[in-house]
Amino acid sequence: MTQSSPSATDPVSTATGGPLVVRSVTVEDPGDLLALLPDATATAWVRNGDGLVGWGAAAVLRTDGPDRFAEAREWWSEHSGTAVVRDEVDLPGSGLVCFGSFAFADEPGDSVLVVPEVVVGRRGGRAWVTTTSAAAISAPPAIGPADDPAPPSNVTFSDGAMSGAAWETVVAEAVRRINAGDLEKVVLARDLVATAGEDVDVRWPLRRLAESYPMCWTFHVDGLFGATPEMLVRRERGLVTSRVLAGTIRRTGDDERDLALAATLARSSKDLEEHEYAVRSVAEALAPHCTSMNVPEAPFVLHLPNVMHLATDVAGVTHETDDSDNAVSSLGLAEALHPSAAVGGTPTDRARALITEIESMDRGRYAGPVGWMDAGGDGEWGIGLRSAEIDGPRVRLFAGCGIVADSDPEAELAEAQAKFVPVRDALAGR
Repeated sequence: MTQSSPSATDPVSTATGGPLVVRSVTVEDPGDLLALLPDATATAWVRNGDGLVGWGAAAVLRTDGPDRFAEAREWWSEHSGTAVVRDEVDLPGSGLVCFGSFAFADEPGDSVLVVPEVVVGRRGGRAWVTTTSAAAISAPPAIGPADDPAPPSNVTFSDGAMSGAAWETVVAEAVRRINAGDLEKVVLARDLVATAGEDVDVRWPLRRLAESYPMCWTFHVDGLFGATPEMLVRRERGLVTSRVLAGTIRRTGDDERDLALAATLARSSKDLEEHEYAVRSVAEALAPHCTSMNVPEAPFVLHLPNVMHLATDVAGVTHETDDSDNAVSSLGLAEALHPSAAVGGTPTDRARALITEIESMDRGRYAGPVGWMDAGGDGEWGIGLRSAEIDGPRVRLFAGCGIVADSDPEAELAEAQAKFVPVRDALAGR
């Protein structure tokens, strides 16, 4: 369940006294990671069955405002710098880790970092458990499947901040501004509200999302959950990668027809233009932090169960030492990249101003960075897309579309509706 945030000048840190004491040990394969989650407050970051899940809270930071990333980085540096870590696994995700989710905008919106008391991970056929506390090193807990969550009951859907017709009018206004030369691209989002008969247990949609979209990163942090297809940035032992998605077409379910649509998407001047802006913004943001970079000249088509995207994987090599002023953690890289043109627009400042002016809703942590980081600064941060915020029986779903000069409002609304499908279907009680 989401919680209220502190003011931007007063971040709130919750932790027991003393340095964090951390131990990671290898365990037998525990099976489905999401099935281990004991309650709806647990955290998750899973793709293709591998990843990290956690529960409990050894330390939590809540912050907001324009300094939210800086405050989070400082808080994490303090905890990781004093932690006593015994890591017998030595894999990405073992040792001390935090999970995080950040607001899209400076205001409003809350951001959070949490260090679970227990983390279970799996990668490359190896599994481990990490325990974290402010006391002595504790024995690994027994790991096994939790009770199955109850499906949501009596779910109804209603428009959020505006109706589809009203949102089409907003898209048309954005197209007018773009054609007037005010900016090149803006990403506009809309929301959909699901209301259930009782509190929704987030573990239900999480399991369904992971089953239906295994190639996406299924996540949950502090009430924000989803299955994002877009990796904002991964930093792992000197290598930086970012997956850029921009340009979308809905699938029909007919393989032959979908192949034809994929070819159409790959040739679409509107979608290629939108994609070019997004790739350029990522490459420019990463360049100051990398000694070398690889930016493919043309995108590929990423096939997902409900849509297809133009996609480009940008890669770079970080500066060699963390002592360098130019070497930053994965969270620092996420801050440098946010918001990319894929979720904000181009130029960034003008796009963000237009979003604030005409979108008429609070995005919260939708389209903000979400993921995890270890004590050395390595980690994975996705973009909080195909996502929703859960608050008791109310679930607020989000979808956004990139608007350029020749965008058609009706077509953009249809694209947004397609992007609601993953979470909407995951809430079905069947």
